[in-house]
Amino acid sequence: MLIFCTCDNIIFKTKLFLGSKFEMKDMGKTSVLLGIKIIRKRDSILLCQEQYTKKLLKKFDYYDFKLVSTPYDANSKLKKIIGSLLHLMNFSKPDITYAVGRLSRNTQCPSQDH
Repeated sequence: MLIFCTCDNIIFKTKLFLGSKFEMKDMGKTSVLLGIKIIRKRDSILLCQEQYTKKLLKKFDYYDFKLVSTPYDANSKLKKIIGSLLHLMNFSKPDITYAVGRLSRNTQCPSQDH
């Protein structure tokens, strides 16, 4: 016998299970979760970290920087931004991998310059 579950059925069962284990409130469909904007299209879901990226850039005073042709500036001073960039790189910004990798090399034995 085959049993087919709809997405709504799976969501309903998951909510029942979680509600039996934790105190929770169903607030409907979410549009932002852990700083990730959720955009629903007809047959797809898009995840956007624009707000997280803006908040990160503002936090480390990089928000007003001008764009360059490469995401790595060898003359820039390193700041405590690497962990946040690793998260961003792994989740949604693979284009910054090289620059984050270069910055990460200096986390083991940082000097005064770092």
